[in-house]
Amino acid sequence: MNIIFQFWWLILLLFIIFSGLVTVNQATIAVVTMFGKYKRILRPGLNFKIPVLEQIYRRISIQNRSVELEFQAVTQDQANVYFKSMLLYAVMNADEETIKKVAFKFISDKDLMQALVRTIEGNIRSYVATKKQSEILGLRKDLVESVKSEVDHVLEEWGYHLLDLQINDITFDKVIMESMSRVVASNNLKAAAENEGQALLITKTKGAEAEGNAIKISAEAEREAARLRGQGVALFREEVAKGMSQAAEQMKQANLDTNVILFSMWTEAIKNFAELGKGNIMFLDGSTEGMQRTMQQLMGLLKMSEKDKNANTNNN
Repeated sequence: MNIIFQFWWLILLLFIIFSGLVTVNQATIAVVTMFGKYKRILRPGLNFKIPVLEQIYRRISIQNRSVELEFQAVTQDQANVYFKSMLLYAVMNADEETIKKVAFKFISDKDLMQALVRTIEGNIRSYVATKKQSEILGLRKDLVESVKSEVDHVLEEWGYHLLDLQINDITFDKVIMESMSRVVASNNLKAAAENEGQALLITKTKGAEAEGNAIKISAEAEREAARLRGQGVALFREEVAKGMSQAAEQMKQANLDTNVILFSMWTEAIKNFAELGKGNIMFLDGSTEGMQRTMQQLMGLLKMSEKDKNANTNNN
C-alpha cells in the first residue's frame, strides 16, 4: 500500500499514456477535435491522441454504402410512374479535406441520407416530367446517365461520389399497365397474322410451282409417248409393207397370182377378230362386193408401199 502511494505519479502517468492510445479499424478514418475545433485525422491502426484535450469527434467509414429508393414521378402526359431503385455511393477519397467535408457537412448520417434521397428523387422527377409515358421504359439508361451527371457534382461538395444508380423496376397505374398489355398482345397477333399470311403465300407459291412442273413433266412424257407410239405404228406399217412386197415378188417369180396374199390376209384378220374379240360384236361385210372392195384397198396399200420403196432406191 505504501508502494502505491509512493509511486502514484507513475501510475497516473501510465494511465494518461494508455488513455491516449486510439485504435482505428481498417477502412475507417477518425476525426479528432480539440476544444470543439477540428484538429487532425487518424488513419487505420494504433494512434495516439492527447489525453483529455483531444477527442474523437467521429469515425468515418470509407467503404461503399447502398440504399434502396421507392418513389413516384409524373410524366409530361400526366401518367404516374413508380420507381424502385438502388443507390450505391461512397466517400470520394481518404484525403484530409474530403474527410473534413464528410465529417462537418451534416449533423448525422440520417440528415445525409435524407438530403441524398431527396436529391436523387428530385432529379429523376425533373427528367421524367419532360418525357411521355410511352417513352419512359425505353429511356432507362438515359435516365440513369442524366441523374448521375446532375447529382455527381452535388455529392462531391459533400465529400461523396455516386458509384452507381440502378433502376430496378418501373411500373405504371393498373389501367395503363392493362392498356399496354393489350397493345403488346394486339401487336403480337398482328405479327402472327402477317407471318401466317407470308407462310400461306409461300406454300401456295411452291404448290403452284410444283403443280406446274408436274404438268410440264406429264406433258413432256405424253408427248414422248405419242412420238414413240407414232414411230412404232410407222415402223409396223413399214414392216408389213416390206413383208407384203417380198411375198408379192416371190409369187411373181413363181408365176402365182398375188391376190392369194390379199385373200390370206383377209381370212387371217377374220380369224384374229374371232379369237381376240373377247365377246365384242364386230360387223364385217362378208359379201362378194365387200370382199372385192377390201381387196382393192389392200392392193392400193401394196402399190403405195412399192412406190415408196422405189423412191428410196432412186434416192440412194
